[in-house]
Amino acid sequence: MVFITKFARFGAQAARQLRAKPQLLTAASQWRSFHVSCMLDAERRYTDKHEWVELLESNKAIVGISSYAQEALGDVVFAQLPDPGTELKQDDECGALESVKAASEVYSPVSGKVTEKNAQVEDSPALVNTSCYEKGWLFKVDLKNPDEFKKLMTEEQYKTFLSSSADH
Repeated sequence: MVFITKFARFGAQAARQLRAKPQLLTAASQWRSFHVSCMLDAERRYTDKHEWVELLESNKAIVGISSYAQEALGDVVFAQLPDPGTELKQDDECGALESVKAASEVYSPVSGKVTEKNAQVEDSPALVNTSCYEKGWLFKVDLKNPDEFKKLMTEEQYKTFLSSSADH
């Protein structure tokens, strides 16, 4: 109860300051609209094997494993990733992740040519556990067929897949 009261007082004080200085409100709303539009541009899709792919620019994409997959694997201790220049077809096995309790193949969610692998993940595989969507990505690829991306599951479809699949 004390926390709520202090929080309410802080919120009221902040509102008074914003009314007194409209330029702060304008700057905040400009930042917010920019921030929201950036969030909408980032689109991530998922496979039934728990890989994700996110479009970066034109036909370039970044690939990793989902939060569900890294939790199921446990502490990742080894990562084998595809080398730059490797041509991949959708669903090709292209790498492996090993943890203290399991090993799992990595499959390419899209067809294309690998342009970069995340050497930091090979050096520090635990990045997959601590930051699977940011620092723990696996490789980047030039898409050969952008339609493959469009056919993958959206985040909402993936959540439904996880909740309805007994064998995920």
